[in-house]
Formats: sequence, C-alpha cells, structure tokens
Amino acid sequence: MPTYVFKGRNRLNEMVAGERDAASQDELRALLRREQIVMTQASEKGNVISIPKLGTRKKVSAKELAVFTRQFSVMIDAGLPLVQCLDILAEQQQNVFFKEVLRQVRQNVEEGSTLYQALEKHPKVFDSLYTHMVEAGETGGVLDLILQRLATLIEKVVKLKRSIISASIYPAAVIVVAIAAIAVIMVVVIPQFEQIFLGLLGPGEALPLPTRIVMGISGFLAGWGGLALLIGIIGSAVGIKYYYKTERGRWQIDSLLLKTPIFGSILRKVAVARFSRILSTLLS
Repeated sequence: MPTYVFKGRNRLNEMVAGERDAASQDELRALLRREQIVMTQASEKGNVISIPKLGTRKKVSAKELAVFTRQFSVMIDAGLPLVQCLDILAEQQQNVFFKEVLRQVRQNVEEGSTLYQALEKHPKVFDSLYTHMVEAGETGGVLDLILQRLATLIEKVVKLKRSIISASIYPAAVIVVAIAAIAVIMVVVIPQFEQIFLGLLGPGEALPLPTRIVMGISGFLAGWGGLALLIGIIGSAVGIKYYYKTERGRWQIDSLLLKTPIFGSILRKVAVARFSRILSTLLS
C-alpha cells in the first residue's frame, strides 16, 4: 500500500500536513475526512514534484471560470470558511496560472482583505461585473446566491460562444477551401496553360486582354510577389491585432465591423443578448 504525503485544513481551519497509508487518493481523502481534515494537496511519497512547463498560458477560459464559480458557490452554501474554499479550489486547478491567482486571492483574504478587494487585483481573470457582484453578495450576506447567478451567467456566455463558433465553422471552411483552390489554379495550373495558349498564336497575334490579365496575376503570385503578398497579409493581421488593443483602435475597428452587412447584424444581436443577460442577473 503506497504512502501519501498530504496537506489539509482541520476543523479549526489550521493548516496540517503529514503522511498516511492508503490505496488511492480517494481513500486518503475519505480517511482524512473521518479525522475532520479537508485534504487540499496530496502526492505519493517518493514521487518527483512536477515543474510547470515553460510557456504556460497566462489566461483563464470562460469555461474554467464558470466551473470555479459553480464549485465556489456550492462550498459557500455548504458553510465552508472562505479561505478553506479558496485553498481547495486552488489545488484542484489544472491551469497553473489560475492556480497561482487563486493562491494570491487566498493570501490577500487571510491578510484581511475582503473577497471583492482580493479579486479586484486580478482584472484579467475577474472583470468589473464579477468583482462588483461579489461585493454586493458580501455586503448583503448572499455571496452563495450571487456566485450561483454568476456561474449561470458565465455558462450561458460559454454556450453562446460555442453556438457562434459552430455556426461559423462551415462558412470559414468554405472560404479557406475556395482561397486554396484559387491559389493552386493561379500558381500551378495557369502557368502550364500559358505555354499552350502562346503556342496556338500566329504571327502578330496576341492573347485577349482578360487572358493576359489572368496570366499576369498568375506570374505575380508564382514569383516573389506571392510571398510579398503573404507577408503583407500576415503583417497587417498582426498590426490590426495590436492596434485593437488600444482604446482608439478598438473603437474604430468595432465601429467598422458593426457597419458590415451580415457580420455587423450578428455582433449587434450578440451584444444585446449579453447585455440583457447581465441586466437580468443584476436586477434579480
């Protein structure tokens, strides 16, 4: 039977650590529960502690935030202390960045900050709506209810995003295939036909203007022009991405997108749906 090294909190919310023999972590958790200890971390004795890989993503997805909020609300509703909830949830996270954020939140709460103040220090994870609703829940003594509503709201946003992505996959695939087909025709097929067309011409004859235009474009794309065009497209995309991060850039690009015939209508409907859900959550 393996030996596990564990950390946990007792009924006085004090951090405890030790070793126990157990067949699995589930059995260890049950064993410690009988001793009124909530296990927060455990590893088999002798195992090497894993080191986070370089380049770990410093982002928390909406799905991860929704799961965290739902579990947090259940723990608060069950009467567990706030620090203990944060400790348990931090150790459960697979996302290393999110785990570190929750550890910092727990530390700030232990030092005397309110949950709202601790969350507010991480705006990339918890936006202003999230933190202010938590503040309202703390002030009114209904934190569990507020967390339940936040979890429901985030889950609906995740579902909406998934629906939009699913609806966009087919048109995007069609566009990509069409562009790839045109590129192959212009770069591979047209140059082969060019020699055939030129061989059919008599003395003093010239190809029709539309044919010469197509062949000119084909020659441009098959040479350095195609590479320059590709670099230009990639550079423009990167530039637009960074420009969008500025307040002015976000305003101009969003205004332009809203004016597009089809995409603008979709964006407006998504924005109205999100606004309505948030307003409904706040008013309830």
